[in-house]
Amino acid sequence: MSRFGRVCVVGAGAIGSLCAGHLGQVAEVSVLTRRPAHAEALLRDGLRVSGKSDLHTRVHASVDPATMPEPDLVIVATKATQISEAGAALSGRFPEAVVMTIQNGVGAEEIIHRLGPWEVVSSVTFMSGTRESDTHVHYELDTATWIGPYPPSGADHDTALAVGHLFADAGLAVEVLADLRPAQWSKLIFNASVNSVAALTDLPHVALYARRDRPTDLGHLMFALIEEGKLVAREAGIELFEDPWEMNVEAVSRGATHHEEYAHVPSMLADVRAGQKTEIDFILGAVVREADRVGADVPLSRALYQLVKGRDRSHDDEVVL
Repeated sequence: MSRFGRVCVVGAGAIGSLCAGHLGQVAEVSVLTRRPAHAEALLRDGLRVSGKSDLHTRVHASVDPATMPEPDLVIVATKATQISEAGAALSGRFPEAVVMTIQNGVGAEEIIHRLGPWEVVSSVTFMSGTRESDTHVHYELDTATWIGPYPPSGADHDTALAVGHLFADAGLAVEVLADLRPAQWSKLIFNASVNSVAALTDLPHVALYARRDRPTDLGHLMFALIEEGKLVAREAGIELFEDPWEMNVEAVSRGATHHEEYAHVPSMLADVRAGQKTEIDFILGAVVREADRVGADVPLSRALYQLVKGRDRSHDDEVVL
């Protein structure tokens, strides 16, 4: 029997909804939302998952954590830009719970650890989906979630294994690692390159991201960005779990298309299209900060980081010229 009979999912975007919909098959699931109308819809209609899975799950939902059943596991599935807000909402609550982060980039687990006494488990996910409505998510990519303990919080490998077993029991692909950093950095370098280019070009993740036949092909920029990220990892003493360039090639080969309507829209491109600030500080910003720490030269990464930050600042109330 799982030690996690009650699960609270914070944030009901695509990833949060996929977690809640699947875990609701094997545990009692509650969902903490930002909008009352969203919580009301989930209470009324439940949560439907279509695509790679065909599920309908009843969930408890609320905007107030005080009304939540005491959870054994909290999954913080907000965007990285909302992690501090989510952690503050949980602060002082559920002291016996394990808290799992599942954001893009790195640094979410550190923020959560500072805000409460919880054991913290980190994760990196490759599954993806599209929110069709507040109560319906379409499951598109059913690849694995990598899970590992965040040792400064007191979590250990057994805790991560228990979370992994829960995911597996719910039908989600999962791999539990004793040290998540190599996997985190593999995904970080891949994500930093793909998301930054997408945010600046308005181009989904299509085959052009891996093409290097002509001097002007986009794959040359992608390859160079990834090489800079790999340099940072080497200087930091991190042996990558997978090669980010091969991850890029494999991802675009799944669709084998140039057509936007069939391609994955990276999260930062979705933010740009929605007129929202991106997660650039947690993704490419993390690479640049680590480069500064270890003394690695990353001119392309720094330039793209500054360009996306400039685009983000176009949404500020005041623009300093």
